[in-house]
Amino acid sequence: MRRPKGVIAITVLFAVAAAYLWTVTAILLIAPGTISLMAGKYFAYGLQIAGPYMILLVGSCYAVVVWGLFRLHNWARWIAMLVIAFSIVPLVPKISMAELGLPVLWYGLQIALRVAAGWYLAQAPSVLDAFTEKRHGTTRFLTDKSEN
Repeated sequence: MRRPKGVIAITVLFAVAAAYLWTVTAILLIAPGTISLMAGKYFAYGLQIAGPYMILLVGSCYAVVVWGLFRLHNWARWIAMLVIAFSIVPLVPKISMAELGLPVLWYGLQIALRVAAGWYLAQAPSVLDAFTEKRHGTTRFLTDKSEN
């Protein structure tokens, strides 16, 4: 099964987020106070305040989504779309309060890229075909095994 290149790119971005959160957790656990809990705010969306173990849990959730996207599991596609949608929410006040010029362009670009990634996972024919073929291939395999 060939994975669409866009799915691979989104999977890599989720893997980078997981690695970043795990690194933040390691630093916080090995040398407490070296960095702030807020270092995880870009990917933990407020949960980082609960401490380094919550950051570790969120990073592990990202890693599970990475594994699911790599294996073309449909549940991972849906979770990735939800995470992408939730990641847009903190950008809305930022773009609303930003001064005209580069800040508006920067936040607008982030929102546009996230919407495009979510839309791609939701609607792109190559993505839908890849995840549908995976699901039907597994179903056929299980059906073939039960007939024997």
